Amino acid sequence: MTERDIYLGLGSNIEPQRHVSEALQVLSHHYGPLTVSTLYRSEPLGMAGPDFINAVAGFTSDVALDALRARLKAVEREAGRDHSKKLVGRELDLDLLLYGQETISGRGFVVPRPDVLEYAFVLRPLAEIAPVGRHPVTGRTYAWHWQHFEGRRIALEPIGVSAAKAGNKR
Repeated sequence: MTERDIYLGLGSNIEPQRHVSEALQVLSHHYGPLTVSTLYRSEPLGMAGPDFINAVAGFTSDVALDALRARLKAVEREAGRDHSKKLVGRELDLDLLLYGQETISGRGFVVPRPDVLEYAFVLRPLAEIAPVGRHPVTGRTYAWHWQHFEGRRIALEPIGVSAAKAGNKR
């Protein structure tokens, strides 16, 4: 199998420090060293509730797409996430943002995830850890996209790094 750079969006607004930190530990156990962005606090979009903590994590792996998606759902469930409820607080939300340079549409998901170019809480941390990475569709770098961002520019408050980030470097 081919190794590729994989990027995930992480978010939580129910015990967010704990859930994001635990998710990063589980992901590093399964996929090796992670590159993890700063943690950012942002208001919830489309729902009431406490602020979210968001981050982006990246790693290189040859993991098959279906196996990766299944693992992400399992980690969310282990954190207490109920996938039947929509627009409610979340213990953990793990989104596959990028799977190498592949473009995939079908089976209920799209890669690259449209959120990459639509939401500040996804693009800013991605541009932080992969500034020269290129979007598979636009061909432009993530740093360029952040500099020219015109999407949902909600307030993002950097709140530091996750406890799980220490020692995890790519």
